[in-house]
Amino acid sequence: MLIFPAIDLKDGKVVRLYRGDFGTVHQVAEDPVATAEAFLAAGARHLHMVDLDGARDGRRRNSGIVRAVCRVGLQVELGGGIRSMADLAAVFALGVHRAVIGSAAVSDPEFVREAIAAYGPERIAVGIDAKDGTVRTAGWERDAGLDYIDFAKSIAAISVKYIIFTDIDADGTLSGPSWERLTALQKAVPACSITASGGVSSNGDLRRLDGMGVYAAIVGKAWYAGAVDLALAVREGGPQ
Repeated sequence: MLIFPAIDLKDGKVVRLYRGDFGTVHQVAEDPVATAEAFLAAGARHLHMVDLDGARDGRRRNSGIVRAVCRVGLQVELGGGIRSMADLAAVFALGVHRAVIGSAAVSDPEFVREAIAAYGPERIAVGIDAKDGTVRTAGWERDAGLDYIDFAKSIAAISVKYIIFTDIDADGTLSGPSWERLTALQKAVPACSITASGGVSSNGDLRRLDGMGVYAAIVGKAWYAGAVDLALAVREGGPQ
């Protein structure tokens, strides 16, 4: 299982939220590049980044930081504000390995289809962010009125290979991943590679996710809080 330590950017700072609430935003690290270098030193080879400014209003203000982080040497996947082919071209030009399409996958599935046709399924992921099993968009602030399983099936049907599932109720809580919803998602779209996001609280959680057969796990608050040994997680996850 791949381990993706996470950097969330807002106003150029490394921050975390609690259950997706922008009112709870707080800085957790001083320097995004130094943080990425610490991940690399621990053995990580992948990085999950979210541009929260872009996710909320579609304006990506952190491109310079993203470019600098990509130069550290990790394979970076980036989400937040990617809503057009021009946006994709721009983020790939920064050195991003995989783009995560979130809100736009709900409003414009044809864009996802076009993105996969242009760049291949390995470089495109769809982020499914759900609260109470219902998809949220616009930085998790807008209820899309879609069941997360139904939405996953619809994007799997257009050749999406990678899905990043975030249970907003678990995100930033250190309460453990959403086991039942992850299991249901795996059963619904068995051809997709699922990345589990939200709630990881320990290396034990990561071992359980690995045992479930998920493709990858995102480690955010648990690392910043000192609750996860990243080097151990990478070793136990296997080849990265």
